Order: sequence, then structure tokens, then C-alpha cells
Amino acid sequence: MNIKSPAAMVLSVMILAACGQGQQQGAGPMAGGPGAMPPPEVEVVTIAAGNATLTQELPGRLQAVRTAQIRARVEGIVEKRLFTEGADVQANTPLFQLDPRTYRAAAAAAEADLQVAAQTVERYRPLVEMKAISRQDFDLAEAKQKQAEAALARARLDLENTTVPAPISGYIGRALVTEGALVGKGEATLLATIEQLDPIYANFTQSNADLLRLQRAVKAGQMKKAGAAKVELIMEDGAVYGIPGRLNFSDLAVDPNTGTIQMRAEFPNPKRELLPGAFVRIRFPEAEIDGAIKVPQRAVMMSPLGQAVMTIDAEGKVVAQPIKLGGMAGTDWIVEAGLKSGDKVIVNGLQKVRPGMPVKPVELGGGK
Repeated sequence: MNIKSPAAMVLSVMILAACGQGQQQGAGPMAGGPGAMPPPEVEVVTIAAGNATLTQELPGRLQAVRTAQIRARVEGIVEKRLFTEGADVQANTPLFQLDPRTYRAAAAAAEADLQVAAQTVERYRPLVEMKAISRQDFDLAEAKQKQAEAALARARLDLENTTVPAPISGYIGRALVTEGALVGKGEATLLATIEQLDPIYANFTQSNADLLRLQRAVKAGQMKKAGAAKVELIMEDGAVYGIPGRLNFSDLAVDPNTGTIQMRAEFPNPKRELLPGAFVRIRFPEAEIDGAIKVPQRAVMMSPLGQAVMTIDAEGKVVAQPIKLGGMAGTDWIVEAGLKSGDKVIVNGLQKVRPGMPVKPVELGGGK
């Protein structure tokens, strides 16, 4: 199918202007004449309709699966930092030691008070049976014993809290306090943060309008719903992360401010290559299309007027062909109109050619 529109001629002019180098080459002897330069060699793909998986690629941000803030539960002076910054720690591993002397003394005093209270109860027990003291006096002694028990429990807990443990296993960052710092005075001071990085979440959003169009296309039989498949993560430098992930969350509500749905994917992260806060792109399958025509991304030239590719006609000459693009199938574009099976599309060597120039096509990956 050929596309005929006013933009086609403008696109051809745009392509000609972009290939100034090719025009300079064309100023030499005519092809086929004495001393003529041989036609330039270009790599092409031969279009063949087939099944394709429509993919979506959306921006996202990485987030730790679990995050724990390490805070001081009692007031005190930091005596020691017991961990290495930037290392993995196990749950219940001691991280900080606060000065315990005040709390140790308080626990000893509470223990002594409990001992006295318990002795009083034991001394009163036979006396109340003989009615030498009132039942009220005995009940009061028992109440004081229970109060002393509670006070001792609190004192022991405060003493235990002078050693600050890791609540979860994970990666611990830098310490936010140093030895000698007063912490916990009037607030639970933040000492450090632990994050679980394996696996790791990638949070992103999808347009609800796009999702509705996809659902309508599936219902109309134009596409088939994609089965469970791997989800790819593209890192900030453009490299594809080596381990596929999976979708594990899709919100049931649409954000009224953005018209999007919150989604989340989960990726294994055994080598800690992925760090929380990094911006990434998430590529995942949406639908299956039969009889789709695909072209590599680098073969497509974009302009405000539309898209085009360079093809080779039956005479071996370059033709600028406007096209209409659909969605993505991995790293390829799906072409809705403008190309048909058997067309040869130039993929590599575009900078050497211009419309009407004879070329020597070589199938991509087929060698010379």
C-alpha cells in the first residue's frame, strides 16, 4: 500500500537535504560511464509479514522492596558504630551502641525495688491469714510488687535499647550520626537506613486511554491478548538489564489528575546493579498481532510531517517511501501502511544515498 499525501513530496525534499554528502558523491561521473564510481553498498532488510508482539515502553523509577529507618529509641550518647557503611547487614545485627551506664543503674535500682516489694508480700502473706494485718494492706503490697515488676521491665527494655539492632536484612547506607552525638532527646533520632535491594521494584504509569484502545482492539479481533512474558528494564545508559522481571501490581483506580494507572514490575537484583531512585524504562508485551510488518527503528526517518524509509525499487534505485507507524514490537516499529511484503528497506548506509541513486543492496547480517 502506497501513501499519497502532500507531506510525501516535502519528506522527499527533507531526505534530499539530509543527504548532502550523497549529492556530492553524485556530482561525479554518471553511473555506468567510463571511470564511474561503483554504486554504494547498503544493508537492507526484506519485508515479510508475520506475527509480532506489540510492546509498550514506559518511564519508571526504581524503589527498594523494603526500607527500614534505624532510629534511637532511648536518649543517649553514641559510643560506637558497629557496621560498615555501604555493606549488607543481617536482621538483628547490632548497628550502634549508646552509653548504657545510666540505664544499667536504673535497671539495678528497679531490681532492688522489686526485691523489697516481693519480700514485703511474702512477709504479709502469713500475717493476713492470721488476720494480723488487714486484707487491704496485703492487696496494697501486692500492687506495689506488680508496679515494681513493670518498672523493672521498662528499665531492662531501655537498657536493651542502648544497643540499636537492624530490624531487617539488607543494604545499609551511610551513618547519619557520629560517635559522641546525643540522640533520642525528645525525638527518635534517625541513625541510618536499610534497604532490601534483591529483588527491586520498578514503579511506572500507563495511560488509561491507551489501555482502553488496546482492550477495544482485542475485543474487535484485531489483536490477541499477550500471554505472560518477560518484562525488560532499560537502564539510564540505554543498556537492557540482563535479567527479565515480571509485572506484579496494577492499580484498579485511574489517577484523576493524570489519567494514568499505577503499575509495578519486580526484577531480581543479585549483584546490586539496580539502585533505588534511578530512572529506567520498562518494556513489556501488550498484545499479539498476526500479519504484522516490522522495520528496525534505525531505518525510520522522522520529521514533523511524518515518517519515511528508504526502499530499493526493481531497478536497484533508492526510493523515499512515506509510512504510517503503529506501536513497537521490541526494538522494531510496526508499520500500519506504506510497506508490503517483499519491499527492501535500507537499514545501514542511509548517509550515503539519495532518492534515485543506484545502490548495491546486501541483506542485513548476510555478509558481503
